[in-house]
Amino acid sequence: MAVKHTSKIEITIGLDENKIPEKLHWSAQDGAIKNAETKAILLSVWDPEKKDTLKVDLWTKDMPVDEMKQFFHQTLVSMANSFESATNDEKMSATMRDFCDYFAEKLELIK
Repeated sequence: MAVKHTSKIEITIGLDENKIPEKLHWSAQDGAIKNAETKAILLSVWDPEKKDTLKVDLWTKDMPVDEMKQFFHQTLVSMANSFESATNDEKMSATMRDFCDYFAEKLELIK
C-alpha cells in the first residue's frame, strides 16, 4: 500500500538554562492546531524491532500539581478507550475504567 498523504505533528520545547521545560507548544497540520500552548505532553511510540515502548514525558515547571493529577486521570481514561477500540477487549477495558474510577476517587478528583 502506497502512502497517499503525509501529516506532521510538531512539538516545540522552550528550555531554561538548566534544560527544564518552561514553554511547550504543539502544532498538528490536519487538526488545524498551530503553535498551541500546553503545560504537559506524554508521548509514547512503539518500536517494532525491539518490541518496546519509547516515551517522552514533559511538563513545564509551572504545571500545577492538581492539574497534573487531572491530566493523568484523563489520559488513563483515554487509554482505556483507545485500548478497547484497538483490541475490542471490553472486559479488560472495563477493568481499566474501574481503576480510573479508583484513581480519581483516591486523588479526590470526583466530588
